[in-house]
Amino acid sequence: MSDTTDIEMPSEQGGRIIDEPFDRALESRYLIYALSTITSRALPDVRDGLKPVQRRIVHAMGELGLDADARFKKCAKIVGDVMGKFHPHGDSAIYDTMVRLAQDFSVRYPLIDGQGNFGNIDGDSAAAYRYTEARLTNTGTLLLEGIDQDCVVFRPTYSGEDFEPSVLPASFPNLLANGAMGIAVGMATSIPPHNAIELIDACLALIDDKDLSIEAIMDYVPGPDFPTGGIIIEPSESIKTAYETGKGSVRSRARWHTEDLGRGQWQIIVTELPFQVQKSRLVEKLAELIELKKAPFLGDVRDESAEDIRLVLEPKTRTIEADQLMESLFHLTELESRFSINLNVLDAHGVPKLMGLIDCLKAFLEYKREIVTKRAIWRRGKILLRLEILAALLIAFLNLDEIIQIIREEDEPKQVLMARFALSEVQANAILDTRLRNLRKLEEMAIVKEDGELKRELDGLDKLLASQNLLWKKVGKELADTREIFAKDEKMAKRRSTFADAPSKTQVLSKEAFIVKEPITIILSKRGWIRAMKGKIDDLSSVKFKDEDEMHLSLQAQTTDKIVIFATDGRAFTLMGDKLPTGRGLGEPLRLMVELEDSHEILAMFVPCEGKQRLISSQKGYGFIVDESDLLSQKRGGRVVMPMDAKQKASICVAAHGEYAAIIGENRKLLVFKIEDLPIMSRGKGVKLQSYRDCNLLDVTTFNETQGLTWLDSAGRTREMPEWRDYVGRRASVGRMVPRGFSKTGKFS
Repeated sequence: MSDTTDIEMPSEQGGRIIDEPFDRALESRYLIYALSTITSRALPDVRDGLKPVQRRIVHAMGELGLDADARFKKCAKIVGDVMGKFHPHGDSAIYDTMVRLAQDFSVRYPLIDGQGNFGNIDGDSAAAYRYTEARLTNTGTLLLEGIDQDCVVFRPTYSGEDFEPSVLPASFPNLLANGAMGIAVGMATSIPPHNAIELIDACLALIDDKDLSIEAIMDYVPGPDFPTGGIIIEPSESIKTAYETGKGSVRSRARWHTEDLGRGQWQIIVTELPFQVQKSRLVEKLAELIELKKAPFLGDVRDESAEDIRLVLEPKTRTIEADQLMESLFHLTELESRFSINLNVLDAHGVPKLMGLIDCLKAFLEYKREIVTKRAIWRRGKILLRLEILAALLIAFLNLDEIIQIIREEDEPKQVLMARFALSEVQANAILDTRLRNLRKLEEMAIVKEDGELKRELDGLDKLLASQNLLWKKVGKELADTREIFAKDEKMAKRRSTFADAPSKTQVLSKEAFIVKEPITIILSKRGWIRAMKGKIDDLSSVKFKDEDEMHLSLQAQTTDKIVIFATDGRAFTLMGDKLPTGRGLGEPLRLMVELEDSHEILAMFVPCEGKQRLISSQKGYGFIVDESDLLSQKRGGRVVMPMDAKQKASICVAAHGEYAAIIGENRKLLVFKIEDLPIMSRGKGVKLQSYRDCNLLDVTTFNETQGLTWLDSAGRTREMPEWRDYVGRRASVGRMVPRGFSKTGKFS
């Protein structure tokens, strides 16, 4: 089969078969689908900031005469018109878009004024379109301003029966004002909303100086302005980077304050939520955290919202700081959220492009200049036509009797009028279309006055079209007028999202702060099964194990503690106290939680403390001192503290306290030396503790001089070794045989 030639063959059905490699056919068709998704569905146009379905809805409502001062019309009628004339897709997609354009918590400046149930911030959906009504808002009409003045290109609709605008003549930078979100094939867009007045001020500044830096622009546009308000805590440098590159994110938090209830009681009131956070889902999450005891500072949550948001958060106790409570909830819930910035748009030629903030503003300004130019050309044509007609009307006024006679007597009065008075066809038609009673009312002075005014306007338009400076001044004036329209509505003009510094690292609570602190007793069996029993249990004699299994290690701790487990392979593993399996059963295998081979065992289990140390050693008698905090690890594979080979294992991990270390080998020789002779390391082989010939290290302990050296006998009684000073020597020496009566096991415990 050829890879380059398409062979057409007639089929039995009378069609044709294209002989083409499958991969090439799939690639070409998928590319067509991808481009259609990108340009016709997902990405907004940088000029008017709208996607095709949004543009078609606004245009259709404009055609229906649904301006801001018009009567409301059923949404079913609007959806039907949009679907029948412009948008060949399902009615649900059209109505869902209408609903979003009407929600003041979804878009910063709603383009549609809805009447009826259009959903709410709880996530409840809107009523069916047969029950709701809509019209355009003042903001929506600003997008259509001048659309009938030949300033945008109209293209045939999908049916070929009508025409639709390829872009709307937006009077303000709607792309950044309302933002946009969409997912295409291989790319996505996520543009946060901004304050329209700030954007227009930035545009006016760019008209005066097109080389303004991003720092200067951010004096006008410091950051997004979300419809739901909130507090932006993203550093200015991060926002600047996002505006420069077109990619980044911005972090925002809920707005809250403390309400005093008297007698030391208080509660927190949340009045604004981060953008795109559903209130009902947030309340459910808070209630779930309380039930699961994962929000240790939160006692209760209530939703007392009416038209305004009012979430009541009650602390568990009044001794808790409000800031501490909120920091924990910011960490656990959507009371703090991050909005991604991805300024992927379609440029003026319909090409997908990643732009920065200044690029978007300049693209809008260039489009606005183009609109002003086209409107001026359109107006100039209208004036020339009117001047031509006025000249004919003036002739008709001066020669009224003769014109009436020609109309009455001639079979083809138009041709006669054109020849007699040197008129154009347009002028002759204007005279013939004028009613006789209107001709009587014609006044020479009125015609001359209108003619003069139009000629002065024409002269101004000619100068405007001939000068780029005048065009930019005209653009600036129209933007300033638009700014005044936004400024009249104080609610819409005022910035909703404010800025605050992000909390410092010292203010941010650790993960342990969000865990309910409860005592637990951790039990590790010989076979490596681990569990955490609630409470502090001193008597473990009744604890049950699997067959042929028994107690190995136990530890009393808290659910907030980190548990370090040291194994014979020289690695230290870290477990969280709240993550351990409960004591209701027999636990779970430790090796499911950490990467520990079956050939190795657990030597020690303890809660690391800042400032405390451990003495660790290998079988061959090499060891060192390590800080307990250096044994913590974040990985399942643990942290290698003492590298081991196949010939030996780690054998000792004991608390290092006191002044002396006592070492005993399998040959029952005891050596005591000062603990300061051992190096403090975080990893390594260490130094020799005691010399052996044909045996290994057996046990190690540390003690104070005042306390003395002790050991446990077979009955569990503590025995003292008064002659321990006789065993003091240099580190790495052989030592002496233990005294008579010492433990038969050769160990200190």
